[in-house]
Amino acid sequence: MVTVTADMVEAFQRDGVVLVKGLWKNWVPQITAGIERNMAEPGPYGAENLKPGEAGRFFDDYCNWQRIPEFCDVIYNSDVARVAAHLMQSSRVQMFHDHVLVKEPGTAKPTPWHQDGPYYFVEGRQTISFWSPVDPVSDASLRCVAGSHLWPKEVLPKRWLSDTSFYPDPDKYMPVPDPDAEGMRILEWPMEPGDAVAFDYRTLHGARGNVAGTRRRAFSLRLVGEDARYVERPGKTSPPFPGHAMVAGQRLREDWFPVLLGG
Repeated sequence: MVTVTADMVEAFQRDGVVLVKGLWKNWVPQITAGIERNMAEPGPYGAENLKPGEAGRFFDDYCNWQRIPEFCDVIYNSDVARVAAHLMQSSRVQMFHDHVLVKEPGTAKPTPWHQDGPYYFVEGRQTISFWSPVDPVSDASLRCVAGSHLWPKEVLPKRWLSDTSFYPDPDKYMPVPDPDAEGMRILEWPMEPGDAVAFDYRTLHGARGNVAGTRRRAFSLRLVGEDARYVERPGKTSPPFPGHAMVAGQRLREDWFPVLLGG
């Protein structure tokens, strides 16, 4: 069982990100098998994120937990909901979605700097993502800008391949910053399989390319707490969840987004 210390909670609340050592260290074989199954049998949202001529492979897919038993097992039977509750300071933890991101060796393309929140149809102070590799990572680890979850304005969401605005009203958002050039405090850690970076949906994050000779396969799980509510966006969200029939201000419907802890 992972111990969530007061220092970890304080760091998550202050910085919007914290490292959780060994969160899924006993689940690495199951997660690895699930990732391989996902890559062999992509869902409707499976995507390749490289332009013609770019080296390597950058695969991602999401919303597959209901058809991939290994992911379902991890979500329901690991310690993740309890850890999420402590870090979010929430008595309730609800499923949002899963996400697989794979950078094969020699993939120079970085993951662009972005916040997840603007792409989603959910808002609240109590949101959390867990990003966990099943391969040891160093330079290709997740990079997060400390404190960016508290910025007063959201960062412009963009389409990764075309580099165009995701919604029709880009002036509503702040431009995507360059954290390295602007001297922002970036948190990143070398990680062993089963370690996890836990971060708020509004934490600015990205990752370097994977130019090493080893794979970088990562499983990400997105959960929400008791104050999270459905919010309207100016266009189709990612994930879109078509036909959800929710209205602004409503909690996520429990038949689609199961409650993992609390009532």
